[in-house]
Amino acid sequence: MAEESTRRRNVSSSSYGNSKKEEGFVYDDQSASQDDADGKGLSAKHAKFLPRGQQHVRPRRLPPPSTLTEFIQQNWEWIPPVIYTLLAAFTRYYQIGKSNVVVWDEAHFGKFGSHYLKRDFYFDVHPPLGKMLVGLAGLLSGYDGSFEFKSGEAYPSHVPYTAMRVILATFGVGMVPIGWFTAVELGFSQRACHLVTLMVLCDCAWATISRFILLDSMLLFFTFTTVFGLTKFHNQQWRSFSFEWWFWLAFTGVSIGCVDSVKWVGFFVTALVGLYTIEDLWEKFGDLQMPIRIYLRHWAARILCLIITPFMVYLASFKIHFLILNHSGPGDAQMSSLFQANLRGNDFSQNPLEVAYGSKITLKNMGWGGGLLHSHPHSYPTGSQQQQVTCYHYKDDNNHWLVMPRWDEKEYDPNGDLRFLQDGDTVRLIHASTGRNMHSHPLPAPITKLNNEVSCYGNATVGDHQDHWAVEVVDDLNMGSKDKVHRIHSLTTRLRLKHVAQGCYLRAANAILPQWGWKQVEVSCVKENNPRDAHTYWNVESHWNDRLPRGEVKLYRSPFFRDFWHLNVAMMTSNNALIPDPDKEDILASTPYQWPWLNVGLRMCGWGDQQIKYYLLGNPIVWWSGTASLLLSLVALGVYLLRMQRRYNDFEPGQWDHVLYVGKVALIGWFLHYFPFLAMGRVTYIHHYLPALWFSVLMTGHLLDHFIFKSKRLSERTKWTVFIFCALAVIETFLWFRGIVFGIEGPIQDYKGLLWRKSWNIY
Repeated sequence: MAEESTRRRNVSSSSYGNSKKEEGFVYDDQSASQDDADGKGLSAKHAKFLPRGQQHVRPRRLPPPSTLTEFIQQNWEWIPPVIYTLLAAFTRYYQIGKSNVVVWDEAHFGKFGSHYLKRDFYFDVHPPLGKMLVGLAGLLSGYDGSFEFKSGEAYPSHVPYTAMRVILATFGVGMVPIGWFTAVELGFSQRACHLVTLMVLCDCAWATISRFILLDSMLLFFTFTTVFGLTKFHNQQWRSFSFEWWFWLAFTGVSIGCVDSVKWVGFFVTALVGLYTIEDLWEKFGDLQMPIRIYLRHWAARILCLIITPFMVYLASFKIHFLILNHSGPGDAQMSSLFQANLRGNDFSQNPLEVAYGSKITLKNMGWGGGLLHSHPHSYPTGSQQQQVTCYHYKDDNNHWLVMPRWDEKEYDPNGDLRFLQDGDTVRLIHASTGRNMHSHPLPAPITKLNNEVSCYGNATVGDHQDHWAVEVVDDLNMGSKDKVHRIHSLTTRLRLKHVAQGCYLRAANAILPQWGWKQVEVSCVKENNPRDAHTYWNVESHWNDRLPRGEVKLYRSPFFRDFWHLNVAMMTSNNALIPDPDKEDILASTPYQWPWLNVGLRMCGWGDQQIKYYLLGNPIVWWSGTASLLLSLVALGVYLLRMQRRYNDFEPGQWDHVLYVGKVALIGWFLHYFPFLAMGRVTYIHHYLPALWFSVLMTGHLLDHFIFKSKRLSERTKWTVFIFCALAVIETFLWFRGIVFGIEGPIQDYKGLLWRKSWNIY
């Protein structure tokens, strides 16, 4: 353990010794409190960026303070973050209950919080942690879950919406001190730390979106903590496997798990940590003085803390989600039939066990993200132009089908002998609502062109052999393999439906129909016979037959990992379906190309004269300077590389490594959070840029620090002038646009000077 404790990342050499001198400790109070004016950082921890021999300064432990002045002096480094936290509380809490109506996406996430309080199962495209915290905020506020959170509707007196907003806004408050401490850990000067924190404090978009019942404040907070944990861990690399080293590595892993469990956008900051880890391990691999045993321990530590720990946090959020939502609710149909059978209030306990001719059933597709076989009285606009057959993820009478004999058999007699459905039987499936037969023919499906179209055709007396489907049993989750299954059981028997005439198999594979198909899942008939294709597997979910006794489902259990995977695939499928509708104009949507230069804002509510109006718009100084700094960083990197090639030495020992490290965190972090949206087909809004904004703010502070605040060529007067100018620009711009944060009352025309860009739809 002593051998690797002397590992240094920011100097060219490393040694493995046991003495404190070799570890680079310097017991020097003067070094520990160096003035910021010389650009050497805020505290002793940043002395590691100095030449060797002045690194890892550990100040002498001071006696307990005897006066208030001594206490302030000894804890001076905590004064700024405390003050900024109080200011953040003001900007996030001030008049937070001013608007008493459901604002923007409070209509979604408030409703999800209500489901947790009522314990009704629901479905959403985001992981559950953030919404569970919304439910917890409601529980702590005394909310009973009875409000429906309809957009624009006024909150009734029994809904403590202000208290819920305050609890969730606390995550927005936490962003500000975390921003300060992150800048400190990145080795910024005092002036740069203050400026970065002011940009976090005074960005209008961050402040506005933190003040409502939304997930974004939690997403941003955990993004901030993940970057903070990464920087803290980086600064412990010189003493590997110490308690602090383990703590901050584990902290980063837990934070990754939390941010991923709020929204999948969290995977972008996860990728940043992953790239850092890969580079770090690659550098250690090239250190020939490091024993193989120590190198393998580094791998094991990162696997434990950065892979297993985040996954366990993510897994735990879903486990708690399932434990809380144990009642039947609006999202049941997204889950497997066995999962639904274990929900309280579900009617599957009334299912007759064995399916017979004449039974009314629903058929659930067993592919990941599968829905219920569905039809409705709307026709395909192309192909046969017959009645559509789709998969639908919600319970509906249009999901009901009747099991009937084929045309060349004796007509079904409701008073005759019972005939149970068995493997190999050929049946007709009649849509209960419209009376049409499920049908297929050699016409291409509307989306999956290589497959045959599936439609509904005819009636009780009109039809042909194209209505015949053969039942092929795959297995049964209770009875086992196919040879043990004699009759089709509801819930547990997995089967395939083969079209007798065409030889193809009924399939639903998450291809989404256009608006004419109501964005439902396409059902087609696949010509390839792939017995392992789960999208051709179906099971009987609901089953009604007055002639049969009720079944027993108490012994049915759905494995957690199967449910976990099923729900995640359903979330991914639904997320991919959130694509812009070319037939409709979404006035709130925007493109990623518009975000960096703040081309657009977003009206979060109605814009009438009598309404409290909120406009989601960033602080222009923060956004524009951030984007400009990203471009300037690329230019600076190119110039420095050219100068290095010409053997110019612009940096002190270890300084280039640190400048490059901070630049990579900021630039790659921004890239990972921004460019994926350029490739996404889903609809996007300006709030999707808010995590990327944090990295552009870090780049702004980094460049100002490098070129101005730590420059040895500029005078103190020049540095203070630049700092004061930048700080005042950020603060004054926030004060200018404070109305859109705290809420605009009265006619918008009374508020002049807000239209800095014609593309902002403020007036």
